[in-house]
Amino acid sequence: MSDPTLEVRDLHCELGSRSSRAHILRGVNLNIEAGSIVAVLGANGAGKTTLVNVLSTLLPFTKGSVRIDGHDLATDPAGIRQSIALTGQYAAVDPILTGRENLRYFGLLSGLTRAEAAERAAELLSQFGLEGAADRRVSDYSGGMRRRLDIAVSLMVPPSLLFLDEPTTGLDPASRADVWAMIKDLSHSGTAILLTTQYLEEADALADRIAVLAEGVVIDEGTPQELKGRYGTPLCTVTFREDADADTFRRTITAEGYELADEAQAGPAPRVIAPNGYRDMVHILSLWNGSEDAIIDAAMTPPSLDDVYMAVADSGDVAQKASGEKP
Repeated sequence: MSDPTLEVRDLHCELGSRSSRAHILRGVNLNIEAGSIVAVLGANGAGKTTLVNVLSTLLPFTKGSVRIDGHDLATDPAGIRQSIALTGQYAAVDPILTGRENLRYFGLLSGLTRAEAAERAAELLSQFGLEGAADRRVSDYSGGMRRRLDIAVSLMVPPSLLFLDEPTTGLDPASRADVWAMIKDLSHSGTAILLTTQYLEEADALADRIAVLAEGVVIDEGTPQELKGRYGTPLCTVTFREDADADTFRRTITAEGYELADEAQAGPAPRVIAPNGYRDMVHILSLWNGSEDAIIDAAMTPPSLDDVYMAVADSGDVAQKASGEKP
């Protein structure tokens, strides 16, 4: 097997003045293979953006090793910069220029000739569905169009590794779906992608693997299904017409050893933790001795990344903890 596009080992990063140093990254380990998408999940302050900034040579690291496309971060940062592209949380394109002008400009900055930049710009405008707006000023673009152009700019010279730092923040659902489709296409073309996001459904939809970052370390990693299986629990929701019947049902199932998922444990729709899935659902329903008409609906809800996040990711702001502040 070939080496991974990104290989991170025991990466540490400390920021701040000597008197108030914050240990943001505390030993991160991470691999990304060519053509795969790895999403990094974590609470605000867990170190996601710091990790991206260190890997993209924008911040120094204190300890550890990083190799990207065969280049060592400590000894060959220039080689790494030639192998990567970064799309940050906010569009970096010039609103005064047209879409085409932005692409050509960044192409020239990347070392392309004028002819090469013009040809590559035309390819990307077509690929990202921006041909019709190519010669309009970017100030007239919608948020989704700006984000598409921003990603296109990052690809003027195709990178081995693309960093996407919360790429769909602030976009409407339709624009977000467009960006998701483009990200999938990029991975299918062989580009390795590191994605940071606070949208759990985005990580679930896009990522081949998910790394959960908390307090500056990757505390767990796996496919979305693996993580949901480890930390999530299926729920059986039984909806009654009357609250009184729901309360009777709650007493019955808890007496049988089942656990309710709702803290308030009130209302017409008890949610029961069902680790055995539909087998538990069948047994749970069999425990109801009242009228069949009392039940409106019964449904199984599979584990979600929300369960994973609540279980292991929401550990507070490591930068605040390091400085002695409360998260």
